[in-house]
Amino acid sequence: MTKADDQKPLDRNGPEFRWSAALKCPHCRDEVPNLVEDFASGDYICGDCGLVLDYIIDTRPEWRTFTNDERGDDPSRVGNAANPFLVGTHLDTVIVQRDGRSYELARDLNHTQNSNRTHGRTLAQRHDHNLVQAYKEITTLCESYDMPRSTIAITKQLYKRAEKENLLQGKNNKAIIGVCIFIARRRDNASLTFKDICALTKVNRKEIARTFKFLKSKWDMDTGTTSSNDLITRFCANLNLDQDTRRIADILAQRAKDMDNISGKNPVSIASACIYLSSHLLGCGCNPKAISDIAGVNETTIRATYKILHANCKGLLTPDIFASTPKANEDNLPIPRPPKGGRPKGGTLQQG
Repeated sequence: MTKADDQKPLDRNGPEFRWSAALKCPHCRDEVPNLVEDFASGDYICGDCGLVLDYIIDTRPEWRTFTNDERGDDPSRVGNAANPFLVGTHLDTVIVQRDGRSYELARDLNHTQNSNRTHGRTLAQRHDHNLVQAYKEITTLCESYDMPRSTIAITKQLYKRAEKENLLQGKNNKAIIGVCIFIARRRDNASLTFKDICALTKVNRKEIARTFKFLKSKWDMDTGTTSSNDLITRFCANLNLDQDTRRIADILAQRAKDMDNISGKNPVSIASACIYLSSHLLGCGCNPKAISDIAGVNETTIRATYKILHANCKGLLTPDIFASTPKANEDNLPIPRPPKGGRPKGGTLQQG
């Protein structure tokens, strides 16, 4: 910029004047004032004559600590964050007692404050203590099964809801926690069975089922359903079965959903029977006892469901399965056993 440009009169309609208010020094009266922002004193000061023109609102964070120990590394001014899973905001005011004249005043104020809320605080502390213990147990159980944080958070929210609605009275606390974990896992679209909850919480299956029906009726909520396809992946992994067995079992379970005589059965039973059929189809027949130990379903139930699948093999075992898996052979499938003390339907008794 040249000296001539510096002495050129400013355009009042220019961008530097398009403001709702303009601040300039009334003594110097410069068109372009020399303003200095003094954040230490919080003032706008004229840099030429030193006149204080206005005040500054400092929007920067004020990192200070209000504890007795000024050497603390934590500059927080608001204390710990509020816990959404506990009742209340947990904000307290404690008057510091120091030497001198203010000591007696602080002591009297603290005594009055404490005496007015001792009873309420005791109840709140006992209530929060019970919640904290339950939350610790929920975290321990979920982490033992490597469940994600979202499941832990949903489980805590469900438990807090049950506690708030007084649904814990007369109920097994571990059963409540187990059912909350079960519902949380379903909301995360993950497979979990009552057997897993029983193994996790050491509560019998009947108690878990009773508590689940109770909470479901009280909350009137859609807890979702467990798909047999979700269970097949986990069961096959625990049984050390190959990928082809798992893939064919998935296809069979998907097609079995459309069968009228099997659609209403337990997904665990359907998954177990599909694994049993798929493993024998590929010539690596899996023992029903091994499947029963993993799935938590009776061998008789597996055989009964397999009998229904075997009777509908023509609709389940389509040519595409044999084309994609050459070692699949329908002749490998075992013939379902007849009931004890009976004989095959349509057969004759031989005398000898």
